[in-house]
Amino acid sequence: MNEATNLAKLLPYLIMNGKDDVGEVLVVDGGSTDGSQAVAESAGALVLASAVRSRAAQMNLGARHARFEILYFVHADTWPPSTFATDILQAIASGIDMGCYRYRFDSPGLLLRFNAFFNRYKWLWCQGGDKTFFIPKEKFLAIGGYDEQYVVMEEYDFLRRALPRYSFRVLPQEVIVSARKYRNNSWLRVQLANMKAFSMFRRGVPPAEIRSFYKKAIL
Repeated sequence: MNEATNLAKLLPYLIMNGKDDVGEVLVVDGGSTDGSQAVAESAGALVLASAVRSRAAQMNLGARHARFEILYFVHADTWPPSTFATDILQAIASGIDMGCYRYRFDSPGLLLRFNAFFNRYKWLWCQGGDKTFFIPKEKFLAIGGYDEQYVVMEEYDFLRRALPRYSFRVLPQEVIVSARKYRNNSWLRVQLANMKAFSMFRRGVPPAEIRSFYKKAIL
């Protein structure tokens, strides 16, 4: 959604480094008004228009249209390692069902480095879409994909359902993640909002209520 600037850099990078191992790049747009669709098409991506502006719905739409057997979900403000295609193929060939990367922020701040340290672990609270995520399409669809009632916290719900069924690995290489949310707010404000949102998720609070809280808490 309105990620033209990031897409202009990210898509050529994915295509160049994916080489012959990446069969297609799909961009699922939620109604951008900044020319994101044109930028994506000019970079060689297939653009899908989602009638629903929600990451769960948009990622499910992309998965349904994907023509190849391994799915790799990447948010527009993340930068995977250049070896992503080889890493993923090797992980799956070794018997891993699904996985993600560690990440670090595009900021040298000590507190953000502290945050990034914990994403090497498999605990559910250490996950999230910023780590990017890969899984064979067959396994993704077998578990029902993302539950579209989760208009927020969709990755956590998916992994909560998938972890008892599939093997999972956090790859040691790092994705670079935008720290813009922290730049627009304070570190403490984001941390407290994240903690409360995760607590609400664990207590079964309706996803729409969690999203309403988060949109008010974070600029």
